[in-house]
Amino acid sequence: MDNRRVKMDSHTNLLQLEEHMYHLVDVETPNVFRNLFPYDEVPKIAFNDRIVPHHMPEEIWITDTTFRDGQQSRAPYTTEQIVTLFDYFHKLGGPNGKIRQSEFFLYSKKDRDAVYKCMERGYKFPEVTSWIRASKKDFELVKDLGMKETGILVSCSDYHIFYKMKMTRKQAMEHYLSVIKECLETGVSPRCHLEDITRADIYGYVIPFCVELMKLMEEYQIPIKVRCCDTMGYGVNYAGAVIPRSVQGIIYGIMTHAGVPSELIEWHGHNDFYKAVSNSTTAWLYGAAGVNCSLFGIGERTGNTPIEAMVFEYAQLRGTLDGMDTTVITEMADYYQREIGYHIPSRTPFVGQNFNVTRAGIHADGLLKNEEIYNIFDTEKFLNRPVLVAVSNTSGLAGIAHWINTYYRLPEEKRLSKDAPLVEMVKNWVDKEYEDGRVTVITDNELIKVIDDCCKKLNYVLV
Repeated sequence: MDNRRVKMDSHTNLLQLEEHMYHLVDVETPNVFRNLFPYDEVPKIAFNDRIVPHHMPEEIWITDTTFRDGQQSRAPYTTEQIVTLFDYFHKLGGPNGKIRQSEFFLYSKKDRDAVYKCMERGYKFPEVTSWIRASKKDFELVKDLGMKETGILVSCSDYHIFYKMKMTRKQAMEHYLSVIKECLETGVSPRCHLEDITRADIYGYVIPFCVELMKLMEEYQIPIKVRCCDTMGYGVNYAGAVIPRSVQGIIYGIMTHAGVPSELIEWHGHNDFYKAVSNSTTAWLYGAAGVNCSLFGIGERTGNTPIEAMVFEYAQLRGTLDGMDTTVITEMADYYQREIGYHIPSRTPFVGQNFNVTRAGIHADGLLKNEEIYNIFDTEKFLNRPVLVAVSNTSGLAGIAHWINTYYRLPEEKRLSKDAPLVEMVKNWVDKEYEDGRVTVITDNELIKVIDDCCKKLNYVLV
């Protein structure tokens, strides 16, 4: 007999049948969803056409993992580099704190020095949070540092529970809950990182575990966050896809069946199947208030969701930047390449050298007439990156003058006209290249060298 209550839903004004309570399913053998993840075949995306409603939170934000997950795939940053990047994040997030938090390791003295220096900045946002080993000693360290929150790894797929931890689901849940209680006893708010959630038994383990977390939150009156970690990038945002691969299915289940409020749900995506950005956006659309990102997407294996991508996703979804200063993105890219020595691939959206460079001759012609034809938005306004036209045999004097003026960002009083001697000299070199049989566009590095040589011959200082 079904004894569930029927009650009015205040959002839909429709009678709703009370949801079932979901209890831990303590299986004897791991459920690794071999039908979806056959290791000797490409993973499969299956559908059952169960559709869940949009549930965009009233407020959404970005959190940062540049100094945690972002450092797991590269040489560690120096303390000075961390503090400089943290300053940039503060400026990028703006006065409304759209970049809400930044998480740090606390293992080494260098990590802790960086934390101290960032906290000394006194910024409200990003809030400095930590990632620690699940031990009482480390919880005390978090508290001593004055942090209100820390991340705790609570791997949730049977791949991790059975194969890595050598536990049953019940043993894993009891272990995690005991660690979380220790954290709560110190007065620190735990952020539970549900590792490998897109290969986990959502209703047999994840939701029952989250239900227990909500009970602890009520008991201790301390917020407990849930971070949904798509560790392997298996998540998909297709309507009607089955869990555990369905991003919206996961968020809906945790929010609706486990009772976790939106402001305590966060999505952490990886890009193994090129879906990090779309999956993070989907998490926002279906109820997660936070998306966890790293600068330029640098992170484990193929990387995380890029912060700069979600800044522009936010603007597209909300119709406003809410105070975020997007020109900082270009400053960060310049700093990263100049001071840290990292090469950003030239075609990377928003930050790559060629992201707003038009190369095709027919496109260049249209761009010179009206840049809106082939530029995604006013890149000079939002990124301090004027649109560029690549130089080829069809560029002409006007195209070369445009390239020099925009590439070198010459002020109005120093801009070159198409009849300037420097422009004519560069045009002669370009013409000879194509007369000799060249068929490709001239690269930026080639042009820079030629322009330098021409300036020396003309005794002309360009910048």
